[in-house]
Amino acid sequence: MPEAELLFSETSQYLKPEDINQLRNAYSFGQGAHSGQFRKSGEPYISHPVAVARILCTLHLDAPTLTAALLHDVVEDTDISKTEISERFGEPVAELVDGVSKLTKIEFQTQEEAQAENFRKMLLAMARDVRVILIKLADRLHNMRTLEAMLPAKQRSIARETLEIYAPIAHRLGLNNIYQELQELGFRYSYPTRYRVLVKATKAARGNRREIVGKILEAIDLKLKESGLNAEVTGREKHLYSIYMKMVEKHLSFSEVLDIYGFRVIVKDIPSCYVALGMLHSLYKPIPGKFKDYIAIPKTNGYQSLHNTLLGPFGIPIEIQIRTAEMHRIAENGVASHWLYKSSDADFNDLHLQTSRWLQNLLETLSGSTDSLEFLEHLKIDLFPGDVFVFTPQGKILTLPRGSTAVDFAYAVHSDVGNCCVAVKINGENAPLRTKLKSGDRVEIVTAPYAKPNPSWLSYVATGRARSHIRHFLKTIQYDESVKLGERMLNQALLSFNINPDTINDTQWEKLVRDSGVKCKEELLTEMALGKQLPAVVAKRLASPLESISSDQITGPITILGTEGLTVQFAKCCRPIPGDIIVGVIKKDSGLIIHTHNCANITNSQKNSENYLDVAWGKDITRTFESGIKVTTVNKQGVLARVAAEIAKAESNIDDIAMENENDFMHMRFILQIKNRSHLAQVIRGLRHLKEVVRVHRTKS
Repeated sequence: MPEAELLFSETSQYLKPEDINQLRNAYSFGQGAHSGQFRKSGEPYISHPVAVARILCTLHLDAPTLTAALLHDVVEDTDISKTEISERFGEPVAELVDGVSKLTKIEFQTQEEAQAENFRKMLLAMARDVRVILIKLADRLHNMRTLEAMLPAKQRSIARETLEIYAPIAHRLGLNNIYQELQELGFRYSYPTRYRVLVKATKAARGNRREIVGKILEAIDLKLKESGLNAEVTGREKHLYSIYMKMVEKHLSFSEVLDIYGFRVIVKDIPSCYVALGMLHSLYKPIPGKFKDYIAIPKTNGYQSLHNTLLGPFGIPIEIQIRTAEMHRIAENGVASHWLYKSSDADFNDLHLQTSRWLQNLLETLSGSTDSLEFLEHLKIDLFPGDVFVFTPQGKILTLPRGSTAVDFAYAVHSDVGNCCVAVKINGENAPLRTKLKSGDRVEIVTAPYAKPNPSWLSYVATGRARSHIRHFLKTIQYDESVKLGERMLNQALLSFNINPDTINDTQWEKLVRDSGVKCKEELLTEMALGKQLPAVVAKRLASPLESISSDQITGPITILGTEGLTVQFAKCCRPIPGDIIVGVIKKDSGLIIHTHNCANITNSQKNSENYLDVAWGKDITRTFESGIKVTTVNKQGVLARVAAEIAKAESNIDDIAMENENDFMHMRFILQIKNRSHLAQVIRGLRHLKEVVRVHRTKS
C-alpha cells in the first residue's frame, strides 16, 4: 500500500471522515507543489511530508497539525505563499506551516546566524502553539532516519545539531520515544566508529544477559504477587547513547555500564507504587543515596516515577522504575498525551501548566536577547536534562537545571528579585551568591532597593533566563558608558592608521552604519565596547582617503582610571593593580578586560591580534582593586588574628580568605583591597616583620 494510503488508513482510526478528506486535499496540493522535486535518496519529495505526518499520527495529533505536516515545506521550497495556504486550508494551518518554515528569503552574514534566527522564529511560533515544535521534531526525526543519503560532513553537522537542540527539546516536552530515537541516530552519525563498536559489543553481551534478566524478572514478579499487587514488570534495554554518555561522564568501561540492569514496574495507582517499593526492598537491599521520588516532585517535563537502585543477586546493581499506567503514558508521550488520549485529568493539567511556564520563560528570554546567536546560547543552556529541586521560604518548590546557583534561583523567582539580590541564605546559613544549589535546599534571597546585577554573575549562572536578564540589564545601564568607551577605542585604532578622527564626516559615518547593519553610530560604538565589533576592523573600513596626521600627533594608549563602569573589567586570573604593566582584551559581550602583560592566559601571538588594545593606567587613581597574597605561617594559636591586624594596620580590607594546614605550617590565601603596587608592597613588608610569618608573596590567580 502506498505510504499516503497508509496515512489515511491510520488516521481514520481516530479522525472524522471530513478530516480525512482535508488530509487527502492537502496531500494532492503538496504533491502538485513538489512536482519534479526529489530527495537526495532519489525518492519523490512528497514522500518526506507524508512520513512526517505518519510520525505525528502515532501521537494521534489533530487534523490541522497533520495537514500542516503535509504542507510544511511548500512555503520554503516552492512558490506557494502563506496566504494561499490560509485561503485553502484555514489560518491555523497556515500559521503552523509558517512557524516551521525557515527564513530562506533573508540574507545572513554567516550560516550560524541563519541557523540561530531560524530557531528563534520557530521557538517564538512554538511559544504560541506547541504543535509547531511537534511538527519540527517529526520533520527532524524523518530526516535523521534518511540521513544516509547525505555526505559525511553534512551528516555530522546535522547530527550535532540534533543532539544539541532537537533531542533536548523532545526531552523537555516529555516526548520520550522521539527523544531516544533522535539521540541514537545523532550518536550514530556524529561518532560512526564508536557507534559501530558499541553495537557489536552490545549484541555480543546480550545473549549472556538474557538468563540473568529472566531470573530477576521472575523473582520481582513473584514477590509483587505475594503482596497482592497486580503489576506489569519488564526489563529495560539500555540505549547506546546513554551507555556511551555514562562511559564518558563517569569514566566507566563498557562492561561496568552494561552490568547495571534496568527494570520497570507499572501498577494501578500511586499507593501501589510505594507498596511495590517496600516489597522490592524486602527482596533486594537498596543502595543508599540512590532513591529519587519523582512522584512527589515531578520533573519539569511532567515525568513522574519512583527511581531506586537495588543490590541484586551476585551483587548486580538493579535500576528500578515504579510508576502507574497514567505516568507511563505521560513519560512516553509528554505534552502529546493531550491529543493521544484527549485527557483532561489533573496530571495532564499540571504538565500543560509546566510546559506553558517553560514556553513563557522562553518568550521572556527571547525578548531580552537582542540577537539570535545570543538567544540560541541561552536556549542550549536551558535544555540539558539534569534538574535540582529547591524550596522557597514559603515551601514552594522550584525546579532548576543542575549546576544552578543562588542567582539563578533569584531570577527564577522574579527578574526584579534577581536584579536586586545582594545575599542569600541557604538552609538558614549565609552563603555566597555563586553557591551551587542541591536538591532539598531551602533558599532565601536578600535584596536591596538600589542593588544592580554584577557582570561577574555571567561567569557562573546556569540558566538562560538569568543570563538573558543580566545581559539585558547591563546593556541598558551601560549604554552611555559603552558609547564613550567605544569612541575612545575607535579613535585609538584610527590614530594607529595615521588618520585624524576629526576628519571623518557624517556621510562616511552613514555609509559605515548602513554597511554594518546597525541602526545608528551609537549602536556601532556600543558594539565595539562590548567586543562585538573590533575597533581595528571598523577603523580599516573608515580608512579611505582621509586626512592623515603626523606620527607625533598620535596619542598614546587608552587610559584606565578604574571608574569606567561596567564596560571595563579587571581579569580575575591575574588581578591587575595600578603600577602593573597591562594589556586590554576585547571580549564579546563582556567589553574590555584588563590583564597584566605577563598573565598566563595571554600569549605573545595573541598580543599582536586585533582583539588586544594598548592600555595604560591613568594618574591620581582613587579607587581600590582586588589583589591576592599567600601567607605561610607557623601553625600557632592566634596567628590569623595577628596577620589580619597587620593587614588592617596597612589600611587594606580583606575580601576573602582560605586556609589549609600542612604539618606545622598554615597556608593562608587572602583577597585584599589594594590601591596600587606601592600599597601592596607596604602590606607585604608589614607581614614579613611578624615572627610567625615564614613566607609571603603576591598571587595572581
